[in-house]
Amino acid sequence: MKTIEEFEEELSSQFKKIDEIAYFNQKKVLNAFIDCRISTASFAGTTGYGYDDVGRDNLAKLYSKVFKTENAIVSPLITCGSHAISTVLFGLLRPNDVLLSATGSLYDTLQDTIFGKGNGSLEDFLVSYQQIELKNNEIDLQALSEKVSEIKPKVVFFQRSRGYSSRKALSVEKMKEAFEIVKKNSPNSFIVVDNCYGEFVEKLEPTEVGADVCVGSLIKNIGGGLAQTGGYIVGRDAALSKIAARFTSPSLLCEVGSFEQGYRLFYQGLFNAPHVVAGAIKGAMLVGQVMSFKGYKIIPTNEEQAFDIIKSVIFNTEEELVKFVQTVQSISPIDSFVTPMPWDMPGYEDRVIMAAGTFVGGASIELSCDSPIKKPYIAYFQGGLTYEHIKIFAEKLISLY
Repeated sequence: MKTIEEFEEELSSQFKKIDEIAYFNQKKVLNAFIDCRISTASFAGTTGYGYDDVGRDNLAKLYSKVFKTENAIVSPLITCGSHAISTVLFGLLRPNDVLLSATGSLYDTLQDTIFGKGNGSLEDFLVSYQQIELKNNEIDLQALSEKVSEIKPKVVFFQRSRGYSSRKALSVEKMKEAFEIVKKNSPNSFIVVDNCYGEFVEKLEPTEVGADVCVGSLIKNIGGGLAQTGGYIVGRDAALSKIAARFTSPSLLCEVGSFEQGYRLFYQGLFNAPHVVAGAIKGAMLVGQVMSFKGYKIIPTNEEQAFDIIKSVIFNTEEELVKFVQTVQSISPIDSFVTPMPWDMPGYEDRVIMAAGTFVGGASIELSCDSPIKKPYIAYFQGGLTYEHIKIFAEKLISLY
């Protein structure tokens, strides 16, 4: 049987490339801090309306600098990635507009946002929805060109990561090609990217290659494991002004919004994020190397470059899947004694099992794993605040399977 060190040696060349990306992104983040003249005054919290909330305003400037955008909304008042995406869609879309998904069906927790009956969904507000199915798990560029030319959608939506599907995450290079097609055929369409799980995985972000708006959660990659809650929306002024009117109100935009606890962890988390993301990617590759050696299929393979932090492991039975997820929980620093079981989770069609023994509730930049209980039985493994923690889990897998 191979040792964990032998598995690491097999991945050494890939690890070196990941470290090079992390170094590039760390410099980018550091330069943004320096250029924005961030000081300890930005850490202080405020109460009430937050008219003088310097920490909130400087955090937005910092994100805008990192993503190379005109504007940003970064707030602990955004509860999650789905909330941030919904805010964007309701901000940009009006009655009789069309929302087009270029990456197939939207994530489970957005279905009621689009199609809900009588709940204030986009459909209730007479926004129509169309989608283009993926072709061989890639964006169908020909279909995208034809559809955009035909319907001139107000918003073209791209989901960078895979959700609960078997496809690989989208590379920035592939998205750039699709963005150019959208803008050529419908210049006034807003390109919106769900960037969850993809921040700092590559040297470029989608906003650097043509996306009008990028959206994500602060308890995933970009929060570096320190942000306690929140989300971000970055992009062009033309889009962000509309979205800000939805986030608060048309008369207030981003002039209000306080957070008494203060902002230090949001700043520090962003600074740590390139390093944490690199460790998570390397750890996911190590887990994938072990499980592949054991005979299980992984997505993406370790010969392919990762474009998000997730490693999918495909099991033969529900029992194997559940055991894997429960093992993640057992090796967690928090609630290691808890045994997760499949349950009816709000916003999901199928029962879901989730391992998340995390310091921040549900933080998937921390060691975590989840899966809907349906065929094919795919575990979606991600995160890890330290590479060493993931390595300990990988060692356990060697003897477990």
